[in-house]
Amino acid sequence: MLQRVADITAHTEDHEALAAACEVGVGLCTIVGIEGSFSRRIGAQLAVLADGSTVGSLADGCLEAQLASDIRNLTEAEVIRYGAGASTIDFRLPCGGGLDILLDPAPDRVACRRVIGELADRKPARLALPHRSILTERVYLPALRIAAFGEGPELGFLGDLAQAMGIDVEIYDKSRLSLGQQAADCPLDRWTAALFLFHDHEWEMPLIAQVLASEVFFVGAQGGENARISRALELARQGLPEEQIARVRSPVGLIPTCKTPAALALSALAEVVAHYERLRDQV
Repeated sequence: MLQRVADITAHTEDHEALAAACEVGVGLCTIVGIEGSFSRRIGAQLAVLADGSTVGSLADGCLEAQLASDIRNLTEAEVIRYGAGASTIDFRLPCGGGLDILLDPAPDRVACRRVIGELADRKPARLALPHRSILTERVYLPALRIAAFGEGPELGFLGDLAQAMGIDVEIYDKSRLSLGQQAADCPLDRWTAALFLFHDHEWEMPLIAQVLASEVFFVGAQGGENARISRALELARQGLPEEQIARVRSPVGLIPTCKTPAALALSALAEVVAHYERLRDQV
C-alpha cells in the first residue's frame, strides 16, 4: 500500500493529504463550509502529522499552524469555525471570510487506504466524513493524465511544464509511432486529456480516431483554420460522426496565436487544466 500511496502523491496535490492520513498518528482536516471568498474549494484537505508538520495547503501557513495546534487537543472529530463568525477572536483569515473545517484526529485508515487504492486504479472514490455537516462525504477524482502526440520542441516544453506541476504526461513522438497506425501502449480513460502537437498533420488521422473512440475528457490539436477544416473533412470521410469530430478543439490553447513552442505548450496545458478543474467542480 505504501508504494501505491507514493504513486498517487507523485501525481496530484489533491490526494496528498489523504495519502498521508493512511498512516497512524496523522490527523485530517477538511473544509466543509466557506463564507465569503476563499482560495480553496469545499473539500480541500490538510493532513497533520504527529510532529505537527502538515501535508497539503489550505492558506498561507498561519491557518495550517492553527489547525495543527487545535487538532492536538481533540479526541474525536469536530467542526470548528475559523475567521468571520468564529467563537474566538484570536484568529482571522486574510480574506476576511469564514471557514468551517472538520478536524479529525483519527480518520478511518481503512477507508483512506481503500480510496487511495481506487484512485490508483483510475476510479473515482468517496470518503464518508465522520461528523454531521454541510459536506457529508469527500469525492475524489483520479489524477489528471495527458497523452501528448506530436513532434518538435512543443512536446519537450509540455513535458517539462507538466512535470513541474506534478501532472502525469505520456509523450508519443514519431520515434514511438508509425505513420498510418494507432499508438501502442496508450491507455485512455475518462480522466485523460489528449493533445496533438503535429506540424505534419497526416500523422494525426489514425491517432485522433483512436482517441475519439475513448472516453477522454479533452481532445485538442494545434494548427490554423486550414488545418482544422482539412482535419474535420478527413475525419468525416473516414466515417466519424459530426458530434465526435466536434470534440476536437482546434486551435488548442487559451493564448491566441502563439508564436513560440514554449507559449504553445503553456497555452495548451492551461486549457487542459481548466477543463479538468471543471470536472472536479461537477462532483
